[in-house]
Amino acid sequence: MDIRRRQSKPVRVGDVQIGGDAPIVVQSMTNTSTADAQATLRQTYDLAELGCEIVRVAVPDRHAAAALPQIVRHSPLPVIADIHYDYRLAMASLRAGVHGLRLNPGNIRDPEKVRAVVRAAKERQVPIRVGVNEGSLPPLPPLGDGELPPPKWQRMVDAALWEIRLLEEMDFDAIKVSVKAFDVPTTVAAYREIARRTPYALHLGITEAGTLRSGSIRNAVGIALLLAEGIGDTIRVSLSADPKEEIPVAYDILRALNLRQRGPTIIACPTCGRIEVDLIPLANQVEEHFQKLGKPITVAVMGCVVNGPGEAREADVGIAAGKGKGAIFRAGQVVRVVDEKDYLSALVEEGQKVIAEKWA
Repeated sequence: MDIRRRQSKPVRVGDVQIGGDAPIVVQSMTNTSTADAQATLRQTYDLAELGCEIVRVAVPDRHAAAALPQIVRHSPLPVIADIHYDYRLAMASLRAGVHGLRLNPGNIRDPEKVRAVVRAAKERQVPIRVGVNEGSLPPLPPLGDGELPPPKWQRMVDAALWEIRLLEEMDFDAIKVSVKAFDVPTTVAAYREIARRTPYALHLGITEAGTLRSGSIRNAVGIALLLAEGIGDTIRVSLSADPKEEIPVAYDILRALNLRQRGPTIIACPTCGRIEVDLIPLANQVEEHFQKLGKPITVAVMGCVVNGPGEAREADVGIAAGKGKGAIFRAGQVVRVVDEKDYLSALVEEGQKVIAEKWA
């Protein structure tokens, strides 16, 4: 499938371009106390090693804001300050040198406070994400007799447009937008509408998505639906888990749509009564090993003669594993037959040869 992406106005967060002709950017957010600069930096380096390209940090109070200069100075990634309620924390973040701001229009409603932040961001050429969450929408105006409230997705779009107009009135267009909800259909409807109504880059995500398993599925469904329609310029997979878990899921979503390639694509048996080896742990070990290397490579881990040889031939490297013996394939050719105890080491060895040849 050839996805035709929506053309958005590009914006730069530090040295990373979002929108325009740039590839879709992967983000995450630290879950450390931002006031603890060392812990936050350690987590940021961990995320960078996995392929994270932008990091967001919470700035809930002045202690967090005070740690930002050190974090920004030593971070391997551009830093976005996440601001709610107190516009003064946005001002302090800008003085600290952050590369981007996230403002929630549901939590800072005074136009003059928003304008003060915009003036400071414009002076420093720092972009702003208008970040709407369904759980913190502005209050509804009084409804007339028999009048029904608008759907949540419409309220989300209206909240985003309110703040976008404030920014545009000040001749500020270094804008990104997000309209996130927990409910996937609500999120998709909001993004479709905001994509139609504005030219700005869109940050995709599902808010409060849940734990590693259920949250990954919810994120994948919502984000992939939009990406397949060409909507979206940067993504964050929000999970109630270690932030390091978010990055592989994000790249898996992008890889599944042929939008970006990083790390391995694992072709593996769904398993059935035909297999004669303990395939599941082998597949997990293979994925873990090649994930650390970060290079695009397709690896097949197959456990029977029905699909094994054919699928393994489609991969850069693969194994068709049988009881006691298995065949290692490279580019459709059997390169050797190995004993069962050597399945993992032999597959890893051949895979590293492929990577060395492709990425020397």
